[in-house]
Amino acid sequence: MSHHKTPLLWGIDLGGTKIEGVIIDASQPNKAIHRLRVPTESLQGPRHIIGQLQLLVAQLEHASGRRRPDKIGIGVPGVMDPSTRIFRDSNIVSLNGRFFQEELSAALECETVLANDANCFVLAEAVWGAARSHRVVIGLILGTGVGGGIVINGHLIPGLHGIAGEWGNNALCSEGGACYETKKGCNERILSGPALEQFYKNITGEKVALPEIVSRATAGEEAALQTLKRLQEKFAEAIAPAINILDPDAIVIGGGVGNIDLLYEESTRHKISRYVFHNDIKTQFLKPVLGDSAGVFGAAMLGLDEGSPDHQSAL
Repeated sequence: MSHHKTPLLWGIDLGGTKIEGVIIDASQPNKAIHRLRVPTESLQGPRHIIGQLQLLVAQLEHASGRRRPDKIGIGVPGVMDPSTRIFRDSNIVSLNGRFFQEELSAALECETVLANDANCFVLAEAVWGAARSHRVVIGLILGTGVGGGIVINGHLIPGLHGIAGEWGNNALCSEGGACYETKKGCNERILSGPALEQFYKNITGEKVALPEIVSRATAGEEAALQTLKRLQEKFAEAIAPAINILDPDAIVIGGGVGNIDLLYEESTRHKISRYVFHNDIKTQFLKPVLGDSAGVFGAAMLGLDEGSPDHQSAL
């Protein structure tokens, strides 16, 4: 009988201000064996960013006493077009238009697998986190921006164009106007943290951070209550098409807006039901449980070959 040893997985989460790297054991994914960070220093350009990634991998080698693996998963703030291999839609704008994955593989001297950071989030939460044991999972990021991803049977679904689950640009019918044309009618322009803060400011003339708005709503302030009511109404309208199309078992909501308890209350489910083609919604709405680890843990999972014993044991 052969005895299979679960390998260590290396993952990297590339952010605008920091780059985080982990080494984890897929059989015990609840904690990292090694976890290191370096600053991104993105304003210094692509060559410097790649140099910081090289530095991080070298530090992980030193900390672990191990040579880097043949494959490293990397979560990135952007999308690589599967057909052209060109990186795009990143808030680290200097990386857009580059063959970024090829550059990384050459610089790190190993195969790299890239996925959008929202996809890494949902992959980790679907396999190891809040939605573990659920078959069809949507992961949403509601924070400074709005994004998402899809995992089915433990497998990330990137889609033909690499944009599966990117619901932030979907237009809300009640707002009128497409996101790219008017920059006002899409999910991101309505449901993100800055959008909610702006709505509150339009009422009160006061610039207030979202957590304070939530606190004021709890205290009964009318403007804050109006802001959360808008969030609830628009979220219900926005998420219903995704439910109609994918009929998910669970939806995990990350980001700062995802911390708002109202999104998980029965009153929100009732509002969603007005738009869904079923009169009894059983989809679970879940808060993430992996915290800041979700993105980098999901990136580490990218290093597993689908169909391998290691991938199956991780599910």
